[in-house]
Amino acid sequence: MVSILINDVIPILVIMLLGYLCGKFYFFDNDQRQGLNKLVLDIALPAALFISIVKATRSMFAQDIVLTLISIIGVTGLFMLSFFLDKLFFHRNTQQAAVCALIAGSPTIGFLGFAVLDPIYGNNVTTNLVIGIVSIVVNAITIPLGLALINKGQDKVRQKAASNSNNKGTQVKVDQVSGKGTHKTKQKVMVTVPDDVPVTDAEAKALEEKGIKREIDLAHAEIANHANTAHKPMNSTLKSVLNAVKQPVAAAPLLAVIFVLIGIKIPNSWAPTFDLIAKANAGVAVLAAGLALSTVKFSIDKEVIWNTFFRLFLTPAIIVAAAYICGMGSDPEKISMLCLATGLPPAFSGIIISSRYNIYVKEGASSVAVSTVVFAVSCIFWIWLLPILAHMFG
Repeated sequence: MVSILINDVIPILVIMLLGYLCGKFYFFDNDQRQGLNKLVLDIALPAALFISIVKATRSMFAQDIVLTLISIIGVTGLFMLSFFLDKLFFHRNTQQAAVCALIAGSPTIGFLGFAVLDPIYGNNVTTNLVIGIVSIVVNAITIPLGLALINKGQDKVRQKAASNSNNKGTQVKVDQVSGKGTHKTKQKVMVTVPDDVPVTDAEAKALEEKGIKREIDLAHAEIANHANTAHKPMNSTLKSVLNAVKQPVAAAPLLAVIFVLIGIKIPNSWAPTFDLIAKANAGVAVLAAGLALSTVKFSIDKEVIWNTFFRLFLTPAIIVAAAYICGMGSDPEKISMLCLATGLPPAFSGIIISSRYNIYVKEGASSVAVSTVVFAVSCIFWIWLLPILAHMFG
């Protein structure tokens, strides 16, 4: 138990604290902070997800169909439950609730799965199976689903703003790039950004110079999206899904799953290329989470407490109950693995997405910080309780 705290939990807290101090003492400016987020979200994390998932085999899913179904239905269902309850209890809009679900409804299986489960249960086939299945569900289903919900919410906000004739917006000068290759040029142009709508990166930077912080458009909409430019309409849900799967953090695991299902093997000689950049993922992601914490006023309120309870206690409790109901009581160790795998702290990809697009930042950062600290307690709680449940219901 002590080794788990020293080797797994404390390093995360220390690196997150380092990021927090770097932010508080202005070691990184805002552009550099966003650059670290881009490094994680668009390069390191997709590489880590792809190379870890593509090493799986179809037989992993067939070895234990009950475990696979509980993981898929349970993790995805609890993700959506977090989304709807956040909208219901705390009156969040669609994109805010989606980021909440990415945090409260998704475990950081990619960062801590092996680090937590291997010391307790050993590095064996069953451990790898549990971690592999939960990892695929989290990264290939819930992340694209969350991004699609964010896109859908942002589309509704833009449509509502466009129909408001009183929305005069704010005039700012943004960098506009024209031409290609060596003929590419950049110049400042004046644009009108409607009030209360998600904006492009360039518009967000220009608005911040006026002291206005605005949610960034997940789809990186072009300036023309804010003008009356004619275009062929597309179903908003379909558009949201397409925009979501275009993001590297969603496209990489989905592509890896397709490769596994159709039997395409990545040559072993390719693995070091992915592994080299993937190794930067965990450390930089935790550091970036600490930086995100430093940019907001840290607070503990009812929503943060609820998110922490949902992530560390309610989610694994429901998963354990489902496992016993579905007849897994004869294998309590596998239930224990599944409990800890789904009861890990929030996925750091959620806070990176939150910080990158300026959505649910304060609540998300606070939820990640509190959950990571409380995990030291919840981990011990479940390790103590699960043998008792196995004796009662096994």
